[in-house]
Amino acid sequence: MLGQDSAIDVYRQALPVILVSLVAGLFSGTLLGTETMREGIESVPGILLLLPAFLATRGGVYGSLGARLSSGLHQGLIDPHFEWNDRLRNAIVASFCNGMIVSVFIAVLSWGVSLVLGREAHLLELLIVLIVAALLSAFAMLGVLLTVIFKGYRRGLDPDNVIGPVVTTVGDVFGVAFLLIGIWVAGVVL
Repeated sequence: MLGQDSAIDVYRQALPVILVSLVAGLFSGTLLGTETMREGIESVPGILLLLPAFLATRGGVYGSLGARLSSGLHQGLIDPHFEWNDRLRNAIVASFCNGMIVSVFIAVLSWGVSLVLGREAHLLELLIVLIVAALLSAFAMLGVLLTVIFKGYRRGLDPDNVIGPVVTTVGDVFGVAFLLIGIWVAGVVL
């Protein structure tokens, strides 16, 4: 990997990812507008309150991991051929734990805000939805993130140019889908 990319190189690497991100974002919005999703949102009081926070934290938590891995690759601290070592394992475990903990916090906070606003919400239901969605999104995010970073780097792409749009898009698309699955699981369990 060369030391410094020109503006054209950055543009060439980022534009395709941003275009895919645009299409995937439209897909995610379409999924949100489906009758199934509307019914799911209506069936779980407080879910609409936590939706933006949940989606935003997917990008924040796994974007941070992407930045850490990208820096490690550029500094030669991480092997570009996915070598399972302490540095990589610790970064992944920390991101996974952060994603799960912040999801529980979002569920509790959404429940509390709903109560303060005088709206009905059930803490256990919100916790089940968010834990299921966070767990599923963690595996999806980690799989996509690691694949894009390591394969892209080996093919000459600078992860700094592509990982941001990839993480936010994957977080939005999978986050919405996995919230729907979490709503279904909560309905079965409760």
